[in-house]
Amino acid sequence: MDPMNASTSLARVIVRQIIEAGITDVVISPGSRNAPLSLAFNAAAARGLITIHIRIDERTAAFFALGLVKSTGRAVPVVCTSGTAVANYHPAVLEANHTNAALLVLTADRPAMLRRTGANQTTEQARIFGKAVRYFADIDGPVFPMELPLDSLRFGPVHLNLQFDEPLLPDDSTQWLDEIKLAPITFKARKKTAALKLQANRGVLVIGHDRGGLSVEAVTKFAKKLNWPIIAEDPLSFPDAIAHASIFLTSPAVRSVLAAQVAIVIGRTTLSRSVNALIGLAPVTYVIDPRIATVDGDRAADKRFTEVPTLDCVMASDDWIAQWRKYSQRCAKLITEIAGWNEASIAKEIAAAIPDGSALFVSSSRPIRDLEGFATPRSGITTYANRGLAGIDGNISTALGVASGHVQTFAVLGDLAFLHDITGLITHEDINCRFIVINNDGGGIFSTLPQRGVEGFETVFGTPHGLDLATIALSFGIPASTITTIAQLKKVFSAPVKGISVVVAKVQSREANADTLKAIYEKMNSI
Repeated sequence: MDPMNASTSLARVIVRQIIEAGITDVVISPGSRNAPLSLAFNAAAARGLITIHIRIDERTAAFFALGLVKSTGRAVPVVCTSGTAVANYHPAVLEANHTNAALLVLTADRPAMLRRTGANQTTEQARIFGKAVRYFADIDGPVFPMELPLDSLRFGPVHLNLQFDEPLLPDDSTQWLDEIKLAPITFKARKKTAALKLQANRGVLVIGHDRGGLSVEAVTKFAKKLNWPIIAEDPLSFPDAIAHASIFLTSPAVRSVLAAQVAIVIGRTTLSRSVNALIGLAPVTYVIDPRIATVDGDRAADKRFTEVPTLDCVMASDDWIAQWRKYSQRCAKLITEIAGWNEASIAKEIAAAIPDGSALFVSSSRPIRDLEGFATPRSGITTYANRGLAGIDGNISTALGVASGHVQTFAVLGDLAFLHDITGLITHEDINCRFIVINNDGGGIFSTLPQRGVEGFETVFGTPHGLDLATIALSFGIPASTITTIAQLKKVFSAPVKGISVVVAKVQSREANADTLKAIYEKMNSI
């Protein structure tokens, strides 16, 4: 340690431990107070020890890091200066909290003695994220030996508030880089999983979009042994799922016929009210979700598991499975009758046309619901979404973070989600991501909810923007176009994705789309 520059010493200790733990990426926003960390990471990057991603906006920086966590499976640090910069991390920290994502938040601060003194850019940053982080430390200068709480990242985000006093600039020494030795962290083996014994032969398995963080492989293995009908919020990861369940279950009559003896839910339940209504009919419910141990401790169920349990079950009823397939096929026939250019047809085409080997990010609101309802189940792609709190904020940035870990990525966003995170397009990185923006000029989700038609609907819910989204993307230097036919949409998937591009799918009015959905639901009621 150099006694003349404690800030540099602290920053180098932290960067060294991060690299030695096997962390490969860091996201940095420019600032003066975080100079010790930024310069230490930059020196390490010059040696090829870590990759730096720069984002001028801390909110987009944190969501970009979250996307990197999702696609790489590794912890990712985010670095910012003091003051409001820290608060801009909060939305992504909350999302990370509700998905147990390993986001390592490194916030620079002035010395504690300057708090509440009127010092510039100084506020109470200690515990600013409250219970949303698994571990917090307010670090005042280097303490040796010092070990970062990296094991806590296994359970979700960690916040280190680092007090840097002046001077903030380093000396010319590079010896500390020579001493770095990679020894990636390994988490302790978890306890042996519990067993689940089932006597029911008329059950249903509901799989939430992010599966509670469990792998597709682990869930698939469980589902195959269970051999029950599968309702998957993400039908593009489970080819054996029952197609269009969220649509045909809107019929109360169909739900009564398909009421299960037991419902098993992996992750969180889907956004579809129809699926939740079906789960509510089951007299016995089991939940499998690691988040029960962190943020969802009050989750209600007859039995709860934080890992996939071993199974002891009877064979499913052939008649039971046949019933589910019958309604799925009838619904599929209705969906094939949906002609023309509309959000249902777009979702169906996107799901079918995405090339094998691609990644797909889906934003909240209508896109994720439409893919759940209208997609034909398949495999061959890797899907992502921000399902912790299901917000529309940070979706561009998260998608770009995901795309950094894949050769080719598509992202499907609504127009408001696109506008909400438009500064996420400020990047010069080599990322291959094609955005497909469903533009219905406002909040289309609200036209499908009970508030449709109330006085003042367009002002407070519809929120039409009247903007040309392709022109906005072009102003960022992003190639962009607008399409209005299924034939044009097919071409979107025919060419390899090179760089970042935006395709705006301009669709019919929000009210017309809501009417299309209503008509499908009514037809299901008559089956």
